Amino acid sequence: MLQMRESLNTEFAKIGKALSSPKRLQIIELLHQCSKSVDTLAENTQMTLANTSQHLQVLRAAGLVESSRSGTFIIYSLSGPLVHELISLVRQVAETHIAEVDRALAKLRDSGTDLENVDRVKLTKLAKSGKVIVLDVRPHDEYQAAHVPYAISVPLEKLEDYLDRLPRDQQIVAYCRGPYCLLAGEAIRILKKHGLHASQLREGVSEWQRQGQAVVTGDDPAPAEGMDHRSS
Repeated sequence: MLQMRESLNTEFAKIGKALSSPKRLQIIELLHQCSKSVDTLAENTQMTLANTSQHLQVLRAAGLVESSRSGTFIIYSLSGPLVHELISLVRQVAETHIAEVDRALAKLRDSGTDLENVDRVKLTKLAKSGKVIVLDVRPHDEYQAAHVPYAISVPLEKLEDYLDRLPRDQQIVAYCRGPYCLLAGEAIRILKKHGLHASQLREGVSEWQRQGQAVVTGDDPAPAEGMDHRSS
């Protein structure tokens, strides 16, 4: 019986080992947004292809990711929704029991980026009418996989080129992958630097879905009045 328990714990420990790398946690978060090729993951994480592949092999060995082939590309995805739920639980435990995490989040909230909990129904109505502009600053493949209704896809690296198309007399709300993502915070700093009225939505697409709110896939077919939802 003891040997069987040790054997089970050894298998469970593989999960812990796979999650022991910050880069592998980042990969899991990226794959939660949408499936990605090794090349795209390397670009998103700013790692070499070799390092990205090594991390993916560790995650695959632990049963956390799976792969498929699309032409000449190997596409990776999470092996199931429980994988990201596990990461969410790890984050909650860290927030509760690790003081450094709590201090880091407090600093982020005090950084002037105005992380906000917004009434989802109200925000959707305002975005539909064009009274509020909602920017999705994630990479476009993540936007196409799922995004908040009436959000405009403006990946962070394209934001500076898009500024002239944004109205200066309306509120702009930016979001990315949720409360731990830094893309929206950087977007807010850029927008405010150029005199635009901007705030950050604390939630990402996952939080909206968990609350039973509808999300949109592909390029939104119903842009708000006077606005083009395509960043290209």
